[in-house]
Amino acid sequence: MTGKTQVVIKPPNLQTAQFEIEGTAPLVVHRFSARAKAQMMQKMEAGSTARGKKPRVPFDRQAAFEEARYVSASGWDGFNALAIRAAMISACRLVAFKMTLAKLSIFTVPDGWDKVEPQIPLVRILGKARLLESVARVSTDQAYITVRACYDNWSAKVIIRFDADQFTLQDVSNLLARVGVQVGICEGRPDSTKSAGMGWGTFKVREK
Repeated sequence: MTGKTQVVIKPPNLQTAQFEIEGTAPLVVHRFSARAKAQMMQKMEAGSTARGKKPRVPFDRQAAFEEARYVSASGWDGFNALAIRAAMISACRLVAFKMTLAKLSIFTVPDGWDKVEPQIPLVRILGKARLLESVARVSTDQAYITVRACYDNWSAKVIIRFDADQFTLQDVSNLLARVGVQVGICEGRPDSTKSAGMGWGTFKVREK
């Protein structure tokens, strides 16, 4: 007698959709610079000897601006693709959908990879970067000038891969629209972890 196997787990039902988003506020990008990482590594490698005072290197505004950008191996500017995924997961709080399920159900398909750190996935920014100087504060409340990359008129084509057993295409579109209005992406977004944001990083989903 041949036994029968009952299958209760369905195969993944992943679908992909592309959305065009258009900025309704500046997009401000600030990657952790390679120079800052190198300085941190030098202090770690130096150990206790790193506590002594060392000459301060003159600040290079243009170099800081270039290091703040994400640039692909093909030469175009982008933002970390994980920003969209994280924002959509965060937006699930607005519609009482479990964020833990969203983590397993929504993914951003990158347009390319960063040329400096090729493990970082990027979404291409359609727009030109300019140098933005702003006053910021460190954890000790001390003010300093920060240099970041700002895209005033920007747009992007975002490709989302989603679990169609969890979300419909309209669900994904509406969730992305909520991200654009209520969550935002990158620096100064409304859903900033340390402040109420600067009104940056918001967008609208273009109607097709």
